[in-house]
Amino acid sequence: MKKLIVITQEKIIPQEASIITNIIEAGADRVHIRKPLTPLKDIELLLQSLPPQYHKQIVLHDAHTLASHYNVGGLHLNHRHPSPPDWWSGAVSRSCHTLHEIERYKKTCNYLFLSPIHNSISKQGYTSQYTPQELLQAHQRGIIDHNVIALGGITIDNINSVLTYGFGGIAMLGYVWNNHNTKEITHIIKQIKNQLS
Repeated sequence: MKKLIVITQEKIIPQEASIITNIIEAGADRVHIRKPLTPLKDIELLLQSLPPQYHKQIVLHDAHTLASHYNVGGLHLNHRHPSPPDWWSGAVSRSCHTLHEIERYKKTCNYLFLSPIHNSISKQGYTSQYTPQELLQAHQRGIIDHNVIALGGITIDNINSVLTYGFGGIAMLGYVWNNHNTKEITHIIKQIKNQLS
């Protein structure tokens, strides 16, 4: 089964712990907490507000030190935090923006994000960097495989075409959070999970 990963908005939003709980219960495999400008204490409060049994499905961006106190499912690496803390022995993921980066980091990560596959919904002007032919060739060469997750501009309407490139799943941000209330988000997650199964 293909993975479904949801990335949080950059800022804390009202009732976010409840929404994340609903997202996990609706079928998301992982929720990445990505809040680069949010104080650590606020991210910790968010973690504390989640049911402890769901911490294993949480992946932390930037707030890696919290992983020493909470049983989270992984740490995500990026240009701000290019390597995990020395004491971390759990799962690691990373953001990649070129096929070369995928090849470079594949051996050291449990999974990788490749973006943007389509024009980003959440970041204005962040446009697709890959042609369908490039993605197909990358899959044929074994670069894109079950450990590479597609990110960027993915909607319920283009999931099936994205999966033809051999990705192990999808990560979503803008499509999930934009203009949706909690009930709609839960419905969207269930719909997407059905498409991935």
